[in-house]
Amino acid sequence: MQTTNRSRLMLIFSMAIFGTLGWFVDKISVSSGELALYRAVMAAVLIGLFLLISRQKIPFQQIKKELFLLLISGCAMGFNWILLFEAYKYTTVSVATLSYYFAPVLVTLICPILFKEKMGLRQWLCFILSTLGIVLITGLGNLSDGSNHLLGIGFGLGAACLYATVILLNKTIKTVTGLHRTFLQFLAAIAVLVPYVLLSGGVTLQSLDAPGWLCLLAVGIVHTGIAYCLYFSSLKELPGQQVAILSYIDPLVAVVMSVTVMGDAVSLPLIAGGVLILGSTLYNELSSK
Repeated sequence: MQTTNRSRLMLIFSMAIFGTLGWFVDKISVSSGELALYRAVMAAVLIGLFLLISRQKIPFQQIKKELFLLLISGCAMGFNWILLFEAYKYTTVSVATLSYYFAPVLVTLICPILFKEKMGLRQWLCFILSTLGIVLITGLGNLSDGSNHLLGIGFGLGAACLYATVILLNKTIKTVTGLHRTFLQFLAAIAVLVPYVLLSGGVTLQSLDAPGWLCLLAVGIVHTGIAYCLYFSSLKELPGQQVAILSYIDPLVAVVMSVTVMGDAVSLPLIAGGVLILGSTLYNELSSK
């Protein structure tokens, strides 16, 4: 019981950390590609140290056949971060986050095609309701900068597509799990993000002020390294339904931060759209489990 309670607290804490990401990203004046690269580097170093200290060896001999899939999933993860950070720039954190959480719906839609899974009435209902939620939040924003708002939603949905790709690839990777998989994916993300950053503008760390440096360190060390360690360390002791429910702390914290701390506008269509997206995906996860 004590172990379960500790794991539950670790999961809650990691989800709450993920939910504050948008506020920190807003304070960092580097390109989205650079930020994704620095995040991957700092997180890989931290997780690598954690694996070293805890003496968790990566079974390289067993995973040779799946290294290509790990490389592709790492690439998708890196560019998924880039699109999410771009979404934060063009629309509110709450709208970007809700657009991003369309990813589980995409996974539900694609799984029957790739894995021969049946898509029943429940899955179709969840897909329709989530799509309606996207339509509702798309209608938000000031008319004067509506194009930026729609562009931000587009980036959020693009990030959702790449995140769905990571989820689907992870379903096919059987020989490596948990932190080992994430560590290798971070290394793959670094491998593709380094040339991307060099070709798209180079390093601009000199433009950061003191608050920007602090936020950058927080995103890499706290929001990625520590949060991922807490997240994967908590999964072993918790049932799937509890993990599914507690995972929705992330978007809820993001929306609350967006409205209360960052001063973003909130309206009935945003609330209704968020309820439809998060509610339908949560219902689908719990029902399937």
